[in-house]
Amino acid sequence: MHSAVFLIEFGAIILALGLLGRFAGRFRFSPIPLYLLAGLAFGEGGLLPLGTSEEFVAIGAEIGVILLLLMLGLEYTASDLVSNLKTQYPAGLVDMGLNAVPGAIAALLMGWGPVAAVVLAGVTWISSSGVIAKVLGDLGRLGNRETPVILSILVLEDLAMAVYLPIITALLAGVGWAAGSLTLGIALGAAGLVLFLAVRYGRLISRFVSSDDPEKLLLVVLGLTILVAGIAQQLQVSAAVGAFLVGIALSGEAAEGAHSLLAPLRDLFAAVFFVFFGLHTDPASIPPVLLPALLLAVVTACTKIATGYWAARRAKISVKGRWRAGGALVARGEFSIVIAGLAVTAGIEPRLGPLATAYVLILVIVGPLTARFAQPVAAGVSGLVSRRREAAATVALPSPREPERSTEESRDGQETSGRS
Repeated sequence: MHSAVFLIEFGAIILALGLLGRFAGRFRFSPIPLYLLAGLAFGEGGLLPLGTSEEFVAIGAEIGVILLLLMLGLEYTASDLVSNLKTQYPAGLVDMGLNAVPGAIAALLMGWGPVAAVVLAGVTWISSSGVIAKVLGDLGRLGNRETPVILSILVLEDLAMAVYLPIITALLAGVGWAAGSLTLGIALGAAGLVLFLAVRYGRLISRFVSSDDPEKLLLVVLGLTILVAGIAQQLQVSAAVGAFLVGIALSGEAAEGAHSLLAPLRDLFAAVFFVFFGLHTDPASIPPVLLPALLLAVVTACTKIATGYWAARRAKISVKGRWRAGGALVARGEFSIVIAGLAVTAGIEPRLGPLATAYVLILVIVGPLTARFAQPVAAGVSGLVSRRREAAATVALPSPREPERSTEESRDGQETSGRS
């Protein structure tokens, strides 16, 4: 009986996610907010609380995070990461300064403490690579000149996660400075070692993993990723970082084959992950934090647009391309939820989870809209301002008058009048 109830519950969840994903695809927007809403509906305080399948959903959520980061790592080669780090690091620093600081300030103003401030800084800092990539594809902008600038910022954010997540893990675990420094050193050492091996011996690694049989390739890549993620977790380094580094180490045919095989699994377990996050958020806890989430969303949407504009201007992109780059970076999604999920699990601040949920819901909906309309709106506002300036300048000009005649002409006119 217990297993029957579990199958019914889990099957209903998967079916609901499939229908929600189909609905989102029909209207061409990200399904992430719908998945979060589904989690709110199935969680405590929701319409249909789960009973027997929540533990399995929790395991599926962990696998979802691992697959999200693995697939993200497969998108980049080690040489791409090194090249972007060398050429685009100023844009990465501006991105961190403009978008992480508002989150940290907001947490401190609400009295949540320094650890929650570091967590919320990460929530507001990282854009959603998945949502942004989909939006760029839907809008047909993958070949635009500003797109490499957008992707470079996303790559730098993803690479920064290899440093940020171990710091968060150490802070949430409450370890001391010595243990935290050791954890960070292990993470940086592992990241540096993987990058070195990937650049130097990437072909050999990919050749070892690669297989003409899709089944063997899937088993080897998936097993290796989960194994490395588990080892990373045991060393107090985030499992997500381990999965990301495995993805970076693979390249060529192995990466392409693994990407096509793992994409359906990634989509399934990632959806389960978003549901799981919603399960741990009481819907009644969202209204009290809705106003701070909205204010934070407005501020960080503007700072992301400013980041993209500055980075595109630095790359000598046209004004239209600068606005498009800024608007495309607004969406937050999977990384923000991953970071907030770590904090929710650690139980550092009960309002952090609801705030992050509301924040992501707002920006994952607004993000595709700013990507599409930021440039036309900016052009319209610029044109309106220009027309008003021209109108003001026209009013300020003196009205045209008859040219004054010279003294000699006036005298000649008077003499002619007297003779007549």
